[in-house]
Amino acid sequence: MWRPWRKSSVKIHDTYSPTSTAAFSFKDIHHLCTDDSSSYPPSPCAPSPRNVSRVFHRVYASNLILRSWPTRTSNQLHRADSEPIRRNPEPKPEPDVRISIPGSENSIVVYFTSLRVVRPTFEDCKSVTSILHSYPVRIDERDLSMDATFSTELQRIFPKETKILKLPRVFIGGRYIGGAEEVVKLHEIGELKKLVQVLPRVEPGVCEICGGHRFVPCKDCHGSHKLHTEKLGFRTCSSCNENGLVRCSSCSFPNLNG
Repeated sequence: MWRPWRKSSVKIHDTYSPTSTAAFSFKDIHHLCTDDSSSYPPSPCAPSPRNVSRVFHRVYASNLILRSWPTRTSNQLHRADSEPIRRNPEPKPEPDVRISIPGSENSIVVYFTSLRVVRPTFEDCKSVTSILHSYPVRIDERDLSMDATFSTELQRIFPKETKILKLPRVFIGGRYIGGAEEVVKLHEIGELKKLVQVLPRVEPGVCEICGGHRFVPCKDCHGSHKLHTEKLGFRTCSSCNENGLVRCSSCSFPNLNG
């Protein structure tokens, strides 16, 4: 037969107190884990009903102590140096940047590169230009790999970005929209169409002079970027860029003023 439930001398505190809970809880745990051999005589045989009753009592008391133990909740994760980590950081808004290229207020201006040296950048530029060409508006494509002055223009537009500028960069109506990620998101949710609708519509087609490349060989040096005279010999042509090309006068805008 089981002996009657024996009242324990361990005090259980059900109420939480910031000053006393920790002290009493540690004391109670110490009493629970200590073998109270003086209260019960040793038994050479199997565990007696008294020992079994004591085990059940200790389990019950331990549960009460754990329930009364103060818990600290936090909605943020913490690093080892106790700096909070946000689960979903808010995206940084794009700066309100505008350009003063003649005709940019009625067109799309995109800075990109056609080189395949950096494949992720090339893929981003390709996808963005494909999206933009799906709208019947005028697009001013400024390929940095064709003319180094476009890179100078970008540095002038974003003077605070000292590192290599990430491409592409898109302007609609003279206002900066963003890069590949922003343009793709705006296109997916239908906001890009709303921005483009305010621009004048143009008939789709390919320029007959440059074939859509936006550049033609220089007429002075015939694309060599070098001129020869009897007095000075060979000299650099000042009418074209480093590739011996000039912008097509039929489908291209002038360079950035200033």
